[in-house]
Amino acid sequence: MQEIVRKEVEEGIILPRSDDELATNIRSYIVAKEAFGGEIVGYVALHIHSMRLGEIRSLIVKEGHRHRNIGTGLVERAIEEGRGLRLREVLALTYMGTFFERLGFKEIPKETIPEHKIWADCIKCKYFPVCNEISLIKKL
Repeated sequence: MQEIVRKEVEEGIILPRSDDELATNIRSYIVAKEAFGGEIVGYVALHIHSMRLGEIRSLIVKEGHRHRNIGTGLVERAIEEGRGLRLREVLALTYMGTFFERLGFKEIPKETIPEHKIWADCIKCKYFPVCNEISLIKKL
């Protein structure tokens, strides 16, 4: 999983996650595999912030497998999981606003995201505190 996301982490597009952090949160991840051979071609995490709010994290599709609706399928599965958990909203912080808007997310002011998100995650970003990501939310 780390190898798939390495380039995007180096570019500051996706936050770095240590091997320990991945292992601790492995149950939060939804993985897409190739039909033949079972190679991991993408993944996404649904992180739970509260009883009402989840977050789409670490969405990645391996180069060579992009533009095949794998990312869309991963986000849709995460949203369905959120509904199953009776979440009311799912948050996404991203540089790919139009992708998430196509899936029904609406842009919101960054000032409205949970403060603990900023101090737990955003502070790890190489662009903190000057962030160009877009905050979006989807009502479930």
